[in-house]
Amino acid sequence: MSNKTEINLTGVKQSQTVWLVKFKLPCLSHQVPKYLSHQWDKASEKGEVGKITIGKKQGKTEVSFRLNVELTTMGAVGEKDGSVLVPRDHPFTMQTVGGQTLAVYSQSDSDGISLEGMVVHRAECRPVVNDNYMKLKKLQLQESTKPQRLSQQLEKAVTTIFKPVANHDFNLEHDKKKKSEGKMVRAERQVVLDMCFSAFEKHQYYNIKDLVDITKQPVTYLKEIMRDIGTYNSKGAHKSTWELKPEYRHYQSAEEEEEEMQTA
Repeated sequence: MSNKTEINLTGVKQSQTVWLVKFKLPCLSHQVPKYLSHQWDKASEKGEVGKITIGKKQGKTEVSFRLNVELTTMGAVGEKDGSVLVPRDHPFTMQTVGGQTLAVYSQSDSDGISLEGMVVHRAECRPVVNDNYMKLKKLQLQESTKPQRLSQQLEKAVTTIFKPVANHDFNLEHDKKKKSEGKMVRAERQVVLDMCFSAFEKHQYYNIKDLVDITKQPVTYLKEIMRDIGTYNSKGAHKSTWELKPEYRHYQSAEEEEEEMQTA
């Protein structure tokens, strides 16, 4: 089921012919400020914003809009520079509708939508490009290029909001650890092996951090040695720890002791 809107056509015979006017403002950039509509908004209480003049010149119809002089200063739209004037004269460029059917409708709570008139001409309203207009465009371009955010030097520290820190604790700890490892000098391989074997005589399992503390050797160098004499436990009860390979152990594992007992 489609929605239908009824239009009041009782005034078709009395409907007026109207002009469709488009305000086109040439400018120096792709963004066009609607300065004229701003001026009209300021004059809404007075009611009159200007006058339209219709005349004939060499058999052609000439139409122009002239803004009220009270609305020509930028002060009327809240600008700081009151010396810049808004263009006052705006000539119309008239065109025929050309094969199109355009109409003007009005809407009210009581009558709904009503036909008010048929569009017979299209017109473009352009400002006269003069010195005042160029000053206006220059001012608007300067306003548009102003930075939205500005840096400001504080006279005293702000204590009411979060303050950034130069470095965080975990970064400091990491740097400290990195520096301490950097100071470690590689000892001869046999010296490191003796320290590792001595440590494993006391305990069966060590993680790499404990071995670094015991031997005072760089991690990469120590891991290289442990791969030759040890086995890394990646799972189980002793996950992430190292133990000696069977051929380097001074003890027997529980499985090896069990196998010996069964053989005996």
